[in-house]
Amino acid sequence: MAGPFRGGSDAADHADIRAAVRDLCRRFPPEYFRRLDETHAYPEAFVDALTKAGWLAALIPEEYGGAGMTLTEASVILEEINRSGANSGVCHGQMYNMGTLVRHGSEEQKRAYLPKIASGELRLQSMGVTEPTAGTDTTAIKTTAIRKDDCYVIRGQKVWISRVQHSDLMILLARTTPRADVAKKSDGLSLLLVDLRTAIGHGMTIRPIPNMVHHETHELFFDDLEIPAGNLIGQEGKGFRYILDGLNAERALIAAECIGDGDWFIDAVTKYASSRVVFGRPIGQNQGVQFPIAKAYVNVRAADLMRYRACALFDAHAPCGAEANMALLLASTASWEAANACLQFHGGFGFAAEYDVERKFRETRLYQVAPISTNLILSYVAEHVLGLPRSF
Repeated sequence: MAGPFRGGSDAADHADIRAAVRDLCRRFPPEYFRRLDETHAYPEAFVDALTKAGWLAALIPEEYGGAGMTLTEASVILEEINRSGANSGVCHGQMYNMGTLVRHGSEEQKRAYLPKIASGELRLQSMGVTEPTAGTDTTAIKTTAIRKDDCYVIRGQKVWISRVQHSDLMILLARTTPRADVAKKSDGLSLLLVDLRTAIGHGMTIRPIPNMVHHETHELFFDDLEIPAGNLIGQEGKGFRYILDGLNAERALIAAECIGDGDWFIDAVTKYASSRVVFGRPIGQNQGVQFPIAKAYVNVRAADLMRYRACALFDAHAPCGAEANMALLLASTASWEAANACLQFHGGFGFAAEYDVERKFRETRLYQVAPISTNLILSYVAEHVLGLPRSF
């Protein structure tokens, strides 16, 4: 391994986690993921193996059957999955969704759902927030949840909601008080736990959205879907605050995935550039090849440090919005930089499916756009960190 920080700036502290995750991932070679990519199939066997090993229950407290890990440790799990050549996007929802339920769910909800999620009896892989007309302007969502006796009646639409067909439960954000009737636009939003097994076809319909990445995502339609009032998470009207807490975890975890991607690309291109001989010399001997790879490596390591900072703050229950956003920006940009160098220096072979570069290239490109655009992260930093005037 090249460099003292290769494999994570905190690698020594989590060597046991890294080794165990790598060992599991070796059971699913690149050919497995190529076949899935060709057929747009969900990696059921891979996700089941992660579940049985307890990795997807990392953030569930031990008293509910989980591993009781920190966000820092959970981030190492996802980093190693991506470093192995796999894609954590097929299952990472269960990680950051856990934080929302664990931190803000009632004791009754936690005892009812968390042990079953930890064992694999239930999957909580989806969160319904984004809408076609609102996008990242979450407070402008139009999906409503109207209280009627002992249930909430849901009407509205969501878009870009992932893994719905492979999840039993979904956390849904809806407006319980009209925006015109609240003092702050972020008030009046509530979180509800949706049982997808009974909802789909009974007030909820789904439509798959084909896309360039092997990332199963859907558009959802709600037409008088009834959800028991007991499925409200936390207090009515406080859902936006709960969502922000969960999104900070999401950003830090996806930053870790991007670091794993970045290291995968750097490993691949370093190996290829050292062995590929053109004009009588390895192409990696040329500084025009060396410098972009080295620069990408430096940026991945810098992003790695911010990832650990964001996770440490989250684990300490300290404000971490700025750090989580910056970690995602730095890591997604670094992984994309590494992806471009890897594809470029593989030449035509980079476009061949058998090298896996083009698949990983598509997967890591997503994180320049989702879960939040890099430009919106810069807007956040400008306003909330630097104190510049609000731009929108």
